[in-house]
Amino acid sequence: MVELRLLLVTDRAQTRGRELVAVVRACLDAGLPAVQVREKDLGAADLARLCRALREPTRERGALLIVNDRADVALAVGADGVQRTSSSLPVADLRALADKRLLVGASVHSRDEALAAEAAGADWVVFGPVYDTPSKRAYGPPQGLVALERVTAAVRVPVIAIGGITPERVGAVRATGAAGVAAISAILDAEAPAEATRRFLDALGAAAGRS
Repeated sequence: MVELRLLLVTDRAQTRGRELVAVVRACLDAGLPAVQVREKDLGAADLARLCRALREPTRERGALLIVNDRADVALAVGADGVQRTSSSLPVADLRALADKRLLVGASVHSRDEALAAEAAGADWVVFGPVYDTPSKRAYGPPQGLVALERVTAAVRVPVIAIGGITPERVGAVRATGAAGVAAISAILDAEAPAEATRRFLDALGAAAGRS
């Protein structure tokens, strides 16, 4: 799933006060292939409003729009996928609810969780945190590249690495077999988010050339 080579996970608290939709639009213009709307404090109506504001620009640019946790919102706004978290419905229930209307990803923190998500029907897994990062400290210490490689070797679905990923670390992450990387602050908190997006895409292209 080539769109998941770079996944921007949103957090409007990390945009340096810039309006989130405008920041994401700039990243899409720079070639961002996928965005996951992850605004846990928003209720369903406000989350849907935000996702609708991003549906047109993502569709125009051929980018995936993924909604964190809320399959109902994802279906209502015509998103491409839903990302399962530890507080979401199980993958199998999301799969049954969405049928073929949504792709289903799953956030995992171990090889066993990745295998279980794949068996339940997940289309991809997001594994981390790989490196230390403030936004992921609540999910435990950094797992490291060895743990990431164990996950990529264990499952057939794409594995997306998250947690402290920077353009400089992309080569090492992709060398583990990861299909892509996810970023939050490395893009949203950058002085120029569009340029940060381009640096990630350039690093991913270079890593693909070495494989």
